[in-house]
Parts: sequence; C-alpha cells; structure tokens
Amino acid sequence: MKDFAGKIAFITGGASGAGFGQAQIFSEAGMKVVIADVRDDHLQEAKAYFDEKGADVHIIKLDVTDREGWARAADEVERVYGSTVDLLVLTAGVNVFGPAEATTFDDFDWVTSVCYFGVANGLITFVPRMIKAGKKGHIAATVSWGAFGAGPTTAPYSAAKAAALNLLESYFVALKPYGIGVTALCPANIRSRIYETALKNRPEKYKNTGYNVNEETQKFLATIHQKGMDPRVLAEWLKKGIENEQFLVVPYPSGPRMVELALARFVDYASPEGMKRLEEKAKQPPTEEELRMIAEREGYDASKGMASVVPPEIKDVGFAKARPDLDWVDPNKKAKK
Repeated sequence: MKDFAGKIAFITGGASGAGFGQAQIFSEAGMKVVIADVRDDHLQEAKAYFDEKGADVHIIKLDVTDREGWARAADEVERVYGSTVDLLVLTAGVNVFGPAEATTFDDFDWVTSVCYFGVANGLITFVPRMIKAGKKGHIAATVSWGAFGAGPTTAPYSAAKAAALNLLESYFVALKPYGIGVTALCPANIRSRIYETALKNRPEKYKNTGYNVNEETQKFLATIHQKGMDPRVLAEWLKKGIENEQFLVVPYPSGPRMVELALARFVDYASPEGMKRLEEKAKQPPTEEELRMIAEREGYDASKGMASVVPPEIKDVGFAKARPDLDWVDPNKKAKK
C-alpha cells in the first residue's frame, strides 16, 4: 500500500501510546481513522485532539478480548464509512513484569488474551470482510522486540508476542494471493502509558498475580518508558514499512543486524558444541556492538548505561520480582537473559 488518502484505517489501542502515534500519522496521510480502545478517558482525549485538527476520526470502545465486540465494531465501521477497512493496525497490548517461575494462570490468561488473542480476534474478524470487499489493503500489528528472545521476567508477554509474530507470518504468506500485505512492527522501549495497564486495565477475573506489582513498581516502569521511542517516530517507521511491503519492521538503524544476532542463538541451541559456546558467551561482557544496539532499543545513553534512564532514588522498589509470599521463588537465583 502506497496511497493512503481517502482510505479507512482501524487501529486498536489507538487512543494512547504507539496506537495514538499511528492514528496521527495515518490521519495526516489523509486516511479516515477509526480509533478503538478500551479506556473511555483515553478515547475522549484522542477525540478532543482530532476534533481540534478537524480530522475524519471515529472512536469505538473495544475490548480486544471480546469477540462479539469485534463484530459490532466491524459493523460500525461499515455503517459509518460505507465499507470495511483498508488498513488494520493491531496495537493494543498489556504487560507485567515478574519471574517466570512466579507466573500464575491469571498472569498468562490476561496477557495472552490481549497480546495474542487480541491480534487473532482482529484477523478473524476483518480478513474475511477485506477479502470479500476486494480490498487490496494491509494488515499490521505492533508485536514487540520481546518476540525475539527469552523473557525471564516477561514470560507471558514474550510468549504471546512470539506467537503473534508467527501468526502474522502465516497470514503474510496466506494473504499474498489476495493482494493484502502484512507487517509485523517490533519495537522495544516506546514512550507510552502501557505501565498503567497492570493496575488500571487488568480485569478482576485475572487479578491473581504472582508478581510484585504496585504504584512504586509502575512508577519505576514509567521512568523507563519516558526514554523510549516517540510514538510518531515509530508510526513513521511502520508507514514506510507498509509502503515497502515489508513483513518485518524492527524500527532502528541496526534493526536487521539485531534480528540476525537474536536468532543466531538457535543455531547454538541445536548442538552440544553450540550449547558450550552459549555458556562461554554468557560469562563475557556485552560487546561494544551489542551495547550500542541495546542503547538504540531502550533509549538510553550507552556511555552511561541505565543510569541515564532511571533516577537512583527509585531503583530498589521490587520491580520485576515475585510476590513476597511465594515461598518457592529464590531471589538469589536470578535468571540471566
């Protein structure tokens, strides 16, 4: 897709963070934008912004885990704009941090219901409509850099994102004959409000967490996200990737090299000699190239490390640790990524 003007975009999580940046960029490209989000306050903030701009934007409250809600939203798009979408962008996401061995069923169910099934629900709802309408459009999802590596403190999130990436690749291959492109956007740290979700968006039925999550831990996370990539910059990377019909967009100058290094570990996993190489590598400090790429992804000064991101006074708040009453988690056995 290279011509966006006059076409219809539908963006989940579109009222804040990465999704709001996408709504801005695609609206400025001349699209009619449908912003779907679960939070009324974010929707109203987004509406006020676009009303002031005089932009053609429609808001819909949508919980991406609600399949009937998806069908209602798709019907509403057709009522409002007379056709289904040309561009579907699946960006809604949640995350929570803690040791993998402390994870509960509720931790998995909440994160995967949004980060994986929220993508699947969008695909299953809109792909048949796009095909039947003869729309040679595009589908994108904001996956995550987390899809490429082990997440000892983000196990449900990393697993859901890896599954979403694989799902999107399947659709990328399957939808080519229909003229529908697919793009997976894989950023790391974004300047967003995703840190609010663990306390404000988590449903009551999924409240039983094994992680230490409170106002202080989320304030710590907010400090990290403040240094992340600007959502508009991220959206420009996505727009360019869509124009280039590119499946994978890792939005950094070193993106292809990052993927190469991240996936190389599987070669080592596949042999005894490789496993020994990985053990030896784990004992070595990161190379200059690796440090530079980490700084690129996380948004900090490589010469200062994380000290350039997190003020010393809020470092020790129990972030990414287990709930204190879990007696099988040994904090002295911290996993290395």
